[in-house]
Amino acid sequence: MRQRCSLGCWNPVTGLNGSLTDRKLENNMRGVVLRVVTVLEEPFVMVSENVLGKPKKYQGFSIDVLEALANYLGFKYEIYVAPDHKYGSPQDDGSWNGLIGELVFKRADIGISALTITPDRENVVDFTTRYMDYSVGVLLRKAEKTVDMFACLAPFDLSLWACIAGTVLLVGLLVYLLNWLNPPRLQMGSMTSTTLYNSMWFVYGSFVQQGGEVPYTTLATRLMMGAWWLFALIVISSYTANLAAFLTITRIENSIQSLQDLSRQTDIPYGTVLDSAVYEHVRVKGMNPFERDSMYSQMWRMINRSNGSENNVLESTAGIQKVKYGNYAFVWDAAVLEYVAINDGDCSFYTVGNTVADRGYGIALQHGSPYRDVFSQR
Repeated sequence: MRQRCSLGCWNPVTGLNGSLTDRKLENNMRGVVLRVVTVLEEPFVMVSENVLGKPKKYQGFSIDVLEALANYLGFKYEIYVAPDHKYGSPQDDGSWNGLIGELVFKRADIGISALTITPDRENVVDFTTRYMDYSVGVLLRKAEKTVDMFACLAPFDLSLWACIAGTVLLVGLLVYLLNWLNPPRLQMGSMTSTTLYNSMWFVYGSFVQQGGEVPYTTLATRLMMGAWWLFALIVISSYTANLAAFLTITRIENSIQSLQDLSRQTDIPYGTVLDSAVYEHVRVKGMNPFERDSMYSQMWRMINRSNGSENNVLESTAGIQKVKYGNYAFVWDAAVLEYVAINDGDCSFYTVGNTVADRGYGIALQHGSPYRDVFSQR
């Protein structure tokens, strides 16, 4: 019986008969025009020029990578934005939407943006090797700084200041009564009088370490003033130490300094783009009973409130605006968030994140595309 084979045949006796060759292209791709699908995401893909009646021009880190490949390999490309402005997620019927869907349905040859390589996406499209590491970050709004004219009063509470003022008045009154009951002997020609005003002024001057002008020579008054000076020394020393700490030690204005801090608190709600790679990443780890770190399970409870509709957004730009004008933290690509924070005109953002890169950005191609190895080798 003659066995029919198109590429090659194998049998236990003769082994492999024929040749199996992989579908590859040479480095020269001149004359090839590729259709590129993208999603706008600063700083990876941005519109640089939008003139009515002319094709849009794009710029950004991913566009620079694509342009370098085009110059080296010699191909040309036509670029367009995914109709739904999404990266892509699996639907109920098994199909994909967004950028990935454009590749699955072969409406585009390659897809490029802030596109991360995930196992689900690798099941339906091919990826080049990563050209940049990826990590998850959080965008938060900085605490507003206000100028306080009474910052010098901050070391003590208002009740303590009230007690000190009352003590000054009480000691001044006692000093006046002691001198009124037993007047001191004044030197010949002295014009100083022991009035209530002078007694108050003397007590206050000694409290602020400025001395006084009224001579008090009686034993009772000196004992009273000795106790007052000891009290004033303790209060002034405590105030000086607290004021120095208040002015020199930077207080932690931003209590959230890591993803762990974010997951432990509930005062600031947080979320991400619904059905995005970040959303799926948190969901998979948060619902994994074998995950050792409880951070993801705590994050998933917050993100999944009301089935994800309460704290999540449809686009990353909406999440950034929500942080800027409300009480909200946005979980997204660390590289994107750092770019947003650096280029914010009001300098109102700061970012925290995970420094360990567990994934990377890559260029997506149609499943079985001959361009994958050519792009990866560059």
